Amino acid sequence: MKHEHTSPGYLEHRDALVNRLHRIEGQVRGIERMVSEERYCIDILTQIAAATTALESLALEILDDHVRHCVSSALAAGDSEAAAIKSRELIDAVRRFSRAG
Repeated sequence: MKHEHTSPGYLEHRDALVNRLHRIEGQVRGIERMVSEERYCIDILTQIAAATTALESLALEILDDHVRHCVSSALAAGDSEAAAIKSRELIDAVRRFSRAG
């Protein structure tokens, strides 16, 4: 679902986020290689946990940006409808993360 906004909250450090995603992609490819090479199960699970942690950390950073930029801008603008939408998005995102844990 596409949302109306002037710019994403993470825009200031987008390149750093993309670089982190590339590193995570490399981690996942490494896991694929480990499976292909029939490496030990626990070693593979350790790498999966590391990649999962890296993705969760990135997601939390983007969520923080959403709160500091998108939600706070909607609240500061005094637009109660926009503030309600951004608040619902925030709660939904928190719910998704709480199920992941």
